[in-house]
Amino acid sequence: MPMEETRKMSGAEAVLRCLELEGVKVAFGIPGGAIIKFYDELYKRRSFKHILVRHEQSAAHAADGYARVSGEVGVCIATSGPGSTNLVTGIATAYMDSVPLVAIVGQVATSFMGRDSFQETDIVGITLPIVKHSFKVRNFDDIYRAVRGAFYLARTGRPGPVLIELPSDVQRQEGVLKEEEISFRGYSPDGFPDLKMLLDVVKFISMAERPVILAGGGVIISKASEELIALAEKIKAPVATSLMGKGAFPEEHDLSLGMAGMHGTMAANKALCEADLIVAIGVRFSDRSIGKPVDFATSAKVIHIDYDHAEIGKNVRAHAYLAGDAKKVLREVINALGGINLSSRDNWL
Repeated sequence: MPMEETRKMSGAEAVLRCLELEGVKVAFGIPGGAIIKFYDELYKRRSFKHILVRHEQSAAHAADGYARVSGEVGVCIATSGPGSTNLVTGIATAYMDSVPLVAIVGQVATSFMGRDSFQETDIVGITLPIVKHSFKVRNFDDIYRAVRGAFYLARTGRPGPVLIELPSDVQRQEGVLKEEEISFRGYSPDGFPDLKMLLDVVKFISMAERPVILAGGGVIISKASEELIALAEKIKAPVATSLMGKGAFPEEHDLSLGMAGMHGTMAANKALCEADLIVAIGVRFSDRSIGKPVDFATSAKVIHIDYDHAEIGKNVRAHAYLAGDAKKVLREVINALGGINLSSRDNWL
């Protein structure tokens, strides 16, 4: 939606205008003193549906669930101090599970910051380890970049939560909202995938006699279920999923093993233990999925496909890896695979 307004508006109205530009349809939150101007403007504009929760933690969890189901960025809103700190558990959940979420929190007026003012809490510092990024809005001119930037960061690359801290006096400041290009130095989520080990991946898959695919939440995030099914059928490999990967592969499919891990199926866990090759796609190899890393699939070569380089080799050694969006990477793998002797896998299946 293009921005056409050139009139003066309050900071609170400017935030709402930016949320409209992002196509926000619903948000979850509770009013409070440091965010009340924002709610006054929301009441006037009715920009989107607001769900009044009974506790801010519910707002964060509801926004997280909405994002998972809708595929859109979840939005939660709280006031300063106890309102913002009550969001922490939900923000942490979104961070751990790579869920796109924007948390908008009120803060005391800029002139009262650092004075132990009523309901002043360093929410940016508190949430630093569990967000992709935080924006400290300090004047009207920061608003456009903060809101547009928050949604851009939340939904691109490896998704995750972003925090916007909005002081009460900035909500009352007036100015003209100016559109600007949003970019962040060193952040290029649409870069080409890292395929330098593609030939190794093809070799490992071609030579394997007991391959298993372990699919995680990254497959769902990248909407790569079609490619996952195509790969499994092409190489005749059964598919197990992590908890986050449930739904990435149809469980009625002949190659489905169900969920792996502590609460998974015997078939999935036994197959992973006995495999000579594991193709892991968009998984983080959590302890609930694999148990002790040193005891996991000791006879298997591991191919790890993930968007985040930091996940590769973090818990389980990868003998080969491909980094990038699962949908794009799987297409490259499928195209690179030639004819494979599948008869050697009949006994395994």
